[in-house]
Amino acid sequence: MKTKRILTMQDLSCVGQCSLTVALPVLSRYGIETCVLPTAVLSNHTMFKSWSYLDLTPEIPAIFDNWAANDIKFDGFLLGYLGKAQLMNLAVKCFDEFSNANAPVIIDPVFGDNGKLYGGFDLNYVAEMRKLIKRADIILPNVTEACFLTETEYREEQDETYFKTLAEKLSRLTDGTVIITGYEQKGKIGAYIYRNGNIERVLLPKQPEKRHGTGDIFASVFTAHYLNGNSLAESCEAASRFVIKCLTLTEPVHFYGVNFEKAL
Repeated sequence: MKTKRILTMQDLSCVGQCSLTVALPVLSRYGIETCVLPTAVLSNHTMFKSWSYLDLTPEIPAIFDNWAANDIKFDGFLLGYLGKAQLMNLAVKCFDEFSNANAPVIIDPVFGDNGKLYGGFDLNYVAEMRKLIKRADIILPNVTEACFLTETEYREEQDETYFKTLAEKLSRLTDGTVIITGYEQKGKIGAYIYRNGNIERVLLPKQPEKRHGTGDIFASVFTAHYLNGNSLAESCEAASRFVIKCLTLTEPVHFYGVNFEKAL
């Protein structure tokens, strides 16, 4: 079987287990040729008290020119933390010009959690992301991101009806599959999968710890399993189990991520 080649487009933190620092080793470990399009370089991710930020947006057109000259194509795309609305237009250009036939576009619309936007994001960014997900084959928002994208009030109490409503609203924004992460019911957590009106649920025991970067790990492991031929539910379950394993292997003093290396 031909090795699949994926492009993952997100930022690179020199220190901190998230974004490209997670996606590159995880996808590679699953036997996928993993190519990267760094949108920015950070000294360390933003859970630290200070950080530097180098915007790489101006370099991307030159990268595209050389990919075109070398006839480079990809069998799939994983988008994570972008940070700037301008990058979404470049992402669409990338899909249009560098896709092999039937290359899936998987978008994790990273911009918020716990009912709030991350620092540096605003409603204009959300509006642009709402346009971008129209091009997705699969979207992986958490509950907060699903609420902002659908202009739905965020609630701490989230029952089955709440998730179904969110999923139905999201399905009107994209023709792709909707997978809401952080789906919780009765002490378990996982993913709520909605595709063409059909619903699947993946639930595993909830862990007491909550750590930075687990969403990036989930997206990477999900994508690896999905590209390797597993179903949506199988891929979600594998990703959820991997995140649980990472959490159990992470020392309490390790505040800025999870020890996914041990899990790999």
